[in-house]
Amino acid sequence: MRISMVVAVAENGIIGADNGLPWRLKGDMKHFRATTMGKPIIAGRTTFNSFGKPLPGRTNIVLSRSEAPVPDGVVLVHSLEDALAAAAGEGAEEACIVGGAQVYAQAMAYAHILHFTRVHMDADGDTAFPDFDEDAWTQVSAERHEAGEGDNCAYTILRLDRKGPPPKSI
Repeated sequence: MRISMVVAVAENGIIGADNGLPWRLKGDMKHFRATTMGKPIIAGRTTFNSFGKPLPGRTNIVLSRSEAPVPDGVVLVHSLEDALAAAAGEGAEEACIVGGAQVYAQAMAYAHILHFTRVHMDADGDTAFPDFDEDAWTQVSAERHEAGEGDNCAYTILRLDRKGPPPKSI
């Protein structure tokens, strides 16, 4: 099973503010939906709660240290390894890591693909994407979008593939 990470990152590394996104990018939300549809998604509890409800068309796997209840149909796990095993148990060819920062940091060593949206602004926020070795990745595609209706800035959707196998495997 391939592991993808799907993230939007401001020029200054910010990915979140007050448990939400510090920008509005309608086109990137469409990209997120298309990229993750039909695949298991793995999110930390705070990120999952920011969705407001389970995302339809995807197995929602929530990584949490607590036993707090989750909605029916959501899979609650307590380690990244358990989350990856749950995704593999779905028979999927690809699972998508969708945040937050701690989950991205843990999952980086397993990731094959980064669906990386570069948000062309410096954002105010309280959550940053973890540092990673950009030399370990090859840019496969880049698609720049100017700010359109429903967007408050320009952005570029990148696909980065890891050079060689990830350091860890499931």
